[in-house]
Amino acid sequence: MQRVCFLLKVRQDRIDEYRERHAAVWPGMLEALSATGWHNYSLFLRDDGLLVGYLETEDFARARAAMAATDVNARWQAEMGEFFEALDGDRPDEAMTPLTEVFHLA
Repeated sequence: MQRVCFLLKVRQDRIDEYRERHAAVWPGMLEALSATGWHNYSLFLRDDGLLVGYLETEDFARARAAMAATDVNARWQAEMGEFFEALDGDRPDEAMTPLTEVFHLA
């Protein structure tokens, strides 16, 4: 199982709404994430907007591609894009660059 961690930055003025949106993620989005191999997926948000994402998957590239092919993901990304800083035209899911793991306690 591959462990993936990534960072994004939520706009300071959108943090409360971002939290609200994630308290009620669309059921279709949750189903698509599970069906495409996203497991143990968590998001952690610091008060300054730093977002840390963590997930486990067999193959991150394949899981990302499978999600990108879903209609529900396209709709979700279109709505969520406005919440983030410095995406440089990318959708949030395209800006998730995995960090390099340097330690893991098994």
